[in-house]
Amino acid sequence: MRVRTGLASTAALALLLTGCGLKSGSPLVDEVEPGSIGQGQPLKGASLTVTSKNFSENIILGQIMGLIFKAAGAEVLDRTNLPGSISAREAVVKGEADALYDYTGTAWITYLGHAEPVVDPQKQYEVVRDEDKGNGVTWLPPSTLDNTYALAISKKNNAKYRLKTLSDVAALAKDPKAVTVCVENEFASRDDGLPGMQKKYGMNLPASNIQKMDAGIIYTQVSESDSCLLGEVYTTDGRIKAMDLDVMEDDKQFFPNYNAAPAIHTATLKKHPEIAELLAPVTEMLTTPLAQELNSKVDVDGQDPHEVAKDWLIEEGFIQEG
Repeated sequence: MRVRTGLASTAALALLLTGCGLKSGSPLVDEVEPGSIGQGQPLKGASLTVTSKNFSENIILGQIMGLIFKAAGAEVLDRTNLPGSISAREAVVKGEADALYDYTGTAWITYLGHAEPVVDPQKQYEVVRDEDKGNGVTWLPPSTLDNTYALAISKKNNAKYRLKTLSDVAALAKDPKAVTVCVENEFASRDDGLPGMQKKYGMNLPASNIQKMDAGIIYTQVSESDSCLLGEVYTTDGRIKAMDLDVMEDDKQFFPNYNAAPAIHTATLKKHPEIAELLAPVTEMLTTPLAQELNSKVDVDGQDPHEVAKDWLIEEGFIQEG
């Protein structure tokens, strides 16, 4: 989704961005066969590299993509879990990776440099698809999975405030001491994050009311402590339900649509046009509630993203065990 930074060292990140660190990866060794898709193994003889960003949902999506390619006959190199959006994106642009599931809002705002999101999700996809062609990236049709930003509050605390929308939060924030928030560093500074949200909703939170921390800690702080009344969350995160949080409605439609869609290195797709047909039925199944369910298996239950992806594909009949 958005540019989510990892804990990689500066040196490691520099290697990634120059391409020197993008040669490594692990071959997918799963013995999988076609199920409802990949019949006839149309990718037999192909050698493909899949990548992803370094958060649970995108790793799961990268594993899903890799396993589909593997079942369809390809030799697959797994280079998922790269630090941040830029590393994974640049790998596909340069052809050092062939494909990833990326997000339309990230492309429009972060990669293509537009300040204003497109409200309609289909139109958001279309303008990204059309503009990114010039960068050697082909976007296939998107899912309805929308991993956008939100603010959330614990149901326990919300019993007092009864907040439902960001406009409700803005009204409460007129009391300088009433609203404290926990956010990631990037959300605290990005135009499509806290600064832009405050401007849109007429908020002016004092700096002392804003705490910056790792995304995973935010959920715990909002749920279990009084250090912040609200916290930045992602709408597909499984911890929202597990930690009993109420998500604020973005009633002024500030946050961009972050619909997941396959982003393919154009030269790869020209060589292997079958990729579009292979991924289409999988992408159609990806919804926000499904993402919450799959993400929860990793972030709440502690399961491995690869196994979560594989189990889901087998359950849906897309692939079979070899």
